[in-house]
Amino acid sequence: MKVSIVVPVYYNAPSLPLLHQRFADIALTLANLEFEFIFVDDGSGDDSFTVLNEIAQRDPRVRVIKLVRNFGSNLAILAGFTHATGDCSIVITADLQDPPELIPDLIARWRAGWEVVLAVRTKRHDPFIARAWASAFNRLYKQFVFPNFPPDGFDLFLASRRVIELLIQYAGPNLYLFGLLLWTGYPFDTVTYTRGERPFGKSRWTFNKKVKYFMDAFVGFSYLPLRLSSIVGLGLALLGFAYAALVIVLRLMTGIPIEGWASLMVVLLLVSGTQLAMLGIVGEYLWRNLDEARRRPLFLIDRVIGAPNNVAAEHQRDPMMVPRR
Repeated sequence: MKVSIVVPVYYNAPSLPLLHQRFADIALTLANLEFEFIFVDDGSGDDSFTVLNEIAQRDPRVRVIKLVRNFGSNLAILAGFTHATGDCSIVITADLQDPPELIPDLIARWRAGWEVVLAVRTKRHDPFIARAWASAFNRLYKQFVFPNFPPDGFDLFLASRRVIELLIQYAGPNLYLFGLLLWTGYPFDTVTYTRGERPFGKSRWTFNKKVKYFMDAFVGFSYLPLRLSSIVGLGLALLGFAYAALVIVLRLMTGIPIEGWASLMVVLLLVSGTQLAMLGIVGEYLWRNLDEARRRPLFLIDRVIGAPNNVAAEHQRDPMMVPRR
């Protein structure tokens, strides 16, 4: 049996030699299995590709996929899946915060019959703001989208070849891969671990990327934002009708003049702002429909190092070719 390990890489040059060495050590302990290590350079601006090229020259199990530009970690992982030839694939980050030593345990659960195995964090050594953001996202996602979503999230997982083929087939632009994995509906097993500190470099997980990640995750798999818009709109309409009735009654029954430019402006700004927010939510859904209808490639590959003959020949014919299924 063959195991593919897929690693999205983005400004991770310092950690890559140590990560590869830990992969190699694990492969030695599982000598009855064949391994391939697929690193996807997601438009890194440092020496990541140079380091990966050097590693690939020394280890024939290493395959390096260089994307034309940064497409995001989810699509980088998908690019790795399209080149994976193993009976299962394992996804792990390149920053060494998620320990590769969990891989044998994931493989053992897979060999026991599980199609999907998630490595679930029970504790994480991240800055407070990062922990708070992640905790809020994970718990909201569990509450409103997938009830079986791990409350502390996951980045490291194993999926069988059958599940990987489904992920490739149903992936689209603005992909949230971890939601798509749960959407397939396959039962999963879990292993737990403590997420370590980042030993090299700094996180490139910017605020803008977090907001897009949040929107992709919820809009891609839930109508909750639209439902909330409808509820808020209905509530404001009812309040508006009630206030209008109150004004009419006070005017007709008591003769009290209804004045108040300030209160009128507050109501106007509140309602207008809510309407614009609702239009923005609808626009998020419409944009994703437009993005899907364009049928553009999900990612563009610059070059592949260490590819099997059939994959190398395929990209030699068309190095930009990425199938949309």
